[in-house]
Amino acid sequence: MTPDHSNDDTIDRTTTDAAVAAHLDMDIPQTNHSTEDLQTLLEQIQDNIPPLVSSVLQTLIQTIETLQNRIDDLETKLEQTHDIATTASGKAETNASDIDDLEADHEKTHEIATSAVAKVNQLDADQQEDAETLPDGVEPSSSPLDFFANCRQTKVKQAFVEETNQQNTYRAIAVAKRWPEFAIKRTDGSGVFMTKDDIQTALTAELGKQPHRQTVARVWDKLLELGGSDVLEKRRTVGRNQATKQILTMDKDTAEGLLEKRYIGLDLLETTSDKAQTGGVTPVVTGSPA
Repeated sequence: MTPDHSNDDTIDRTTTDAAVAAHLDMDIPQTNHSTEDLQTLLEQIQDNIPPLVSSVLQTLIQTIETLQNRIDDLETKLEQTHDIATTASGKAETNASDIDDLEADHEKTHEIATSAVAKVNQLDADQQEDAETLPDGVEPSSSPLDFFANCRQTKVKQAFVEETNQQNTYRAIAVAKRWPEFAIKRTDGSGVFMTKDDIQTALTAELGKQPHRQTVARVWDKLLELGGSDVLEKRRTVGRNQATKQILTMDKDTAEGLLEKRYIGLDLLETTSDKAQTGGVTPVVTGSPA
């Protein structure tokens, strides 16, 4: 049986390495070192070893360095992959939340649409009732804006400012009536329109001071709300070389109808608050002409 010399070989190699190190007056490293350390060590001993051995050791050091760089790259990519996976997981949760929000918005939109249809039906019923109770020769209003603009403004102010704290509603009515001063007239004479800048200018004249941007936006929304089909929001280019702007537009008959004062002298504001909330057009006449 052939004896096992593996252990003896190991002992011989260790003894030989120690002898070589002692001969070269060096210590054999017992721990892992960087390639820079190995390169420094090679430079120290290369004059005492054959060129071929020096070349082989140089190649090994370069190979170790290449492998270490490759390991570093792989670790970096692993971290990036982990970050991407974490981000994707977070986005998936966000998308699920967005879907829930969209479903909630859809339900809300459906409720708003249902409410709008109900208001339109109520509007038609109120308009028919009011038209029958108006004095002969007095035209019913075509929208809440048209109605309130034709009532005595002291009464309108009392209803919306003093009693119900709806200042922006009153401001919207006042601004609409000042269209001859601040609105832009269409060149063909078919109607008028106002930009947000025009609304701001009209409010400045009405309030006696520069309005807050939020006030301008709220008055804009109130004009749309009160105007119904009389006031339309559109987009157009105003003047040459200008950006597209939002405008509120009224046809000629609607604009002129705001200035007729046809309900002054009639006691039509007894149920103003209720009508304004439900979208009614012309409150029922509760008295006789003054």
